[in-house]
Amino acid sequence: MSAARPKMPPKPPRRKRGFEAASKLVAGHLRGPLEKRGFSEAKLITHWPEIVGEEIAASAMPVKIRHAHGGIGTTLVLLTTGGHAPLLEMQKDTIRQKVNACYGYNAVSKVQITQTAPTGFAEGQVQFTARPKPKPAPSPEVLQAAHAAAAPIHDERLKEALERLARNVLTKNSH
Repeated sequence: MSAARPKMPPKPPRRKRGFEAASKLVAGHLRGPLEKRGFSEAKLITHWPEIVGEEIAASAMPVKIRHAHGGIGTTLVLLTTGGHAPLLEMQKDTIRQKVNACYGYNAVSKVQITQTAPTGFAEGQVQFTARPKPKPAPSPEVLQAAHAAAAPIHDERLKEALERLARNVLTKNSH
């Protein structure tokens, strides 16, 4: 009786190409989501600041390429905030020319500017000075209930934290 040796899974085939650029490795994974939005190449998304310039890239980002129903012409949809929209409107022709130069042919016939709220924009694209909504002051009943809930705790830091938590929960539930 000999002990059966467990079968080892076959080793994956080794690649013999050496190092590859990261863009080549992720290109296949990006193709599906980008094609859903009309982008035939990832270059417009990945190299946006180099294509249109840092100033335009800081205030707008491409979100979709829409093809016309008749089959002639495409529209590049850019997302920006309200304050940047008038400036981008004046630069639509320049943006279109730069994008077409990137593709090497007249891929885009129109540029459409879409405004959005600062909270829906991609992180890091634009600097915003949005003011947070002021929170309503808790009622005296809520303050008293929060204080009573944290009263048995002896550690002052924990007591303050629990009182603050109770105040937030009770305020949220009362509205």
